[in-house]
Amino acid sequence: QVQLVESGGGLVQAGGSLRLSCAASGSIFSFNVMGWYRQVPGKQRELVAAINSYGNTNYADSVRGRFTISRDNAKNTVYLQMNSLKPEDTAVYYCNYQTVGQRDYWGQGTQVTVSS
Repeated sequence: QVQLVESGGGLVQAGGSLRLSCAASGSIFSFNVMGWYRQVPGKQRELVAAINSYGNTNYADSVRGRFTISRDNAKNTVYLQMNSLKPEDTAVYYCNYQTVGQRDYWGQGTQVTVSS
């Protein structure tokens, strides 16, 4: 079992910044992929950014250049630095953990609201 605890969501004006954190605990495998997804009502959950244990990253086109994902392997924590936020970034953001041979794990979600 893996537990994911997210923090850092909130309300910000357009153009502002927020930083999300997600701490993983439990049966953590040395190689894994952690990432952030987001979902708005009526739409599918979509990938925002992901990073593997080696530091290789992947970003959605809509956030590339504005968001930065990073991780601290010693703390099993992943971060999402979100800059130049837009109203369309408003969503519930979910932390995700994946590794070979296990099901995906999800955090409880944290609301990010960007006002225009």
